[in-house]
Amino acid sequence: MRRPPLIPVLAALAAIAMAGVIAWQLTPMPDAQRQAFDTSMPSRTPIEIGGPFEMTAHTGETVTDKTFEGKLRLVFFGYTFCPDVCPTTLNRVALALDELGKNAASVQPLFISVDPARDTPAVLAAYAPAFHPSILGLSGTPEETARVAETYRAYFAKAESDEDDPDTYLMDHSVFIYLMGRDGKYLTMFSHTTDPKDIAAGIAKYLRGATS
Repeated sequence: MRRPPLIPVLAALAAIAMAGVIAWQLTPMPDAQRQAFDTSMPSRTPIEIGGPFEMTAHTGETVTDKTFEGKLRLVFFGYTFCPDVCPTTLNRVALALDELGKNAASVQPLFISVDPARDTPAVLAAYAPAFHPSILGLSGTPEETARVAETYRAYFAKAESDEDDPDTYLMDHSVFIYLMGRDGKYLTMFSHTTDPKDIAAGIAKYLRGATS
């Protein structure tokens, strides 16, 4: 029995796998294991990501998606009690901004909390700017938080807490960094493991006017 040619078989398998990855990435994550997926999404997407929102900045001001018109936006969902992924990701964002130099002034990084019960504006004020002065922490009511996460197709869920201390708990959440255009439209996303220089290079492409 003749074996089928290897290259066409591999190509077909790769196409099937890629279709599955794209479909999965554009669907809210059902469990924490999928958060470990490491990739950068292309700018072409059949589903709209991002949209109107209203939240409270760590400065105490009410902000909306319109507040940041004219700037590219780096959007990351997380929470201040996060033990590992959030601080390391924010550090990568900070290094990417440093890599951009003066061009970083055209980018507004947003850290959106998925833990409204603990992440008050005061808590975020002590946390987000510690990584980079331009990072703005946003928080809101449970309803506002759910709404903005839904517009970005971001996943989050409260994990079980310690019975002796119900305020000690972790949050499962998606770990991608969204790059939004000056008009608030989705451009691309980076993995939480993307090298800061690659993040900076991806941002620079759009700062050069490749798109809005």
